[in-house]
Formats: sequence, C-alpha cells, structure tokens
Amino acid sequence: MDFRIGQGFDVHAFGEGDHLMLGGVRVAHARGVVAHSDGDVVVHALCDAMLGALALGDIGRHFPPSDPQWKGADSLAFLRHCDGLLRARGWRVGNADLTVICELPKLGPHVEAMRRTLAAALGVEIDAVSVKATTTERLGFSGRGEGIAAQAACLLVRA
Repeated sequence: MDFRIGQGFDVHAFGEGDHLMLGGVRVAHARGVVAHSDGDVVVHALCDAMLGALALGDIGRHFPPSDPQWKGADSLAFLRHCDGLLRARGWRVGNADLTVICELPKLGPHVEAMRRTLAAALGVEIDAVSVKATTTERLGFSGRGEGIAAQAACLLVRA
C-alpha cells in the first residue's frame, strides 16, 4: 500500500493563563488550558492522526502525562518526533486537514501562521496543511466556553 490515512482528536479544558498554543502559534486569550504539556490541541490531534496511520499508538503512549519530563513541553517537539518516526519507516505526511472547535478565541487571524508553522515542522509545503475553525453553536462543553478541541486527518505517502 502506498498511502495510509489517520485521524486524531484532542480536547483540553480551559484554566489559568493568558494564551493558548494552537498549531505551534501563541494565541492571546483570557484563559489558558489545563494540560501537562503546553496543551496544543491542534498539534496533539495531528500527532495522533500521524501515529494512528501507522498503528504506532497515540500521543499518550509516546509522551505520557505521568512522565515529568513532558511538563510544560513544547508540542512542536512531539510533532517533530512523530514525523521522525514516520520518516524512519519510509513515510511522510502527504497532507493534513485540521479543525479547531471553540467559540473563542476567534482563530481567523491566526490560521495562516498555524499553517506555516505546522508545514515547516513537517517539512512539507504550506498547501499540504489545512487549518479550519468552527464553533458548536454554543452547544456542549466548547459552546459553553469550558474548553477547546481539535480534530485532524492526515494522509501519509511513501517518502
């Protein structure tokens, strides 16, 4: 088979803080997230999609929250590690499609920076990375402003 498909999902509750890390980009916000690492739901969902495509487990298996070395860690390091695992097995990301689910903050002004950052971390062209945002029309935990989520799909191709 010359391609593999993976999907990922991540969620974090809002907590103390003044910003969010989303797609490797610092986004000002009235709250932060409750997380062991920097809580970047976009990168975490993408890592899970990449790992899942090759049946390599999930992000928690590779970077367990019980391990103190990952406390406050930059999630882009997780992404680069996952990309290295893929490449060592002869695969690379062909494209990734990401959706951030939240009412606030408004992400439109940050989408292109997220795309550039993720593409650079993966060593792919920017047109291989899509980042979109949606709300839940004020329904559920994200609609009530309790947290933020992201989902990812990615296609892996032979390197």
